[in-house]
Amino acid sequence: MGARRGLGFGGTLLTMVIVVGLAAAVGIIPFRQVLAHDRSVELARQQRDALTAANLELERQIAALETPGEVERLAREQFGMVMPGETALVAVPIPDETLPVVDRPTEFIDHTPWWRRLWDFMSGQDLAADE
Repeated sequence: MGARRGLGFGGTLLTMVIVVGLAAAVGIIPFRQVLAHDRSVELARQQRDALTAANLELERQIAALETPGEVERLAREQFGMVMPGETALVAVPIPDETLPVVDRPTEFIDHTPWWRRLWDFMSGQDLAADE
């Protein structure tokens, strides 16, 4: 019978390191996935809470719009409607006295000769700002 040779201390240590490394990798990867899913669940809960709050606000607005008082207020405000027997009054603001009131626009009369206007047009001087 021949002598049986083992892996030795180095081989055994290497095998142990590989086994422990594989076990750690197999345990770490699912752990990271669990953390990622946990975070996505938390984000979904936050979105749900925000949507629930918005939904409650919309339901409150719907309930308010179904009341006769709110319908009347909107009809008066947006459409200028009045109840039978009422007279609608519209307040017109008083014009500011400091501003001059002009009935018609003033006409601009250019006294420049036609040849000067033509020259200014051709030379581009009509585009320059007046000094």
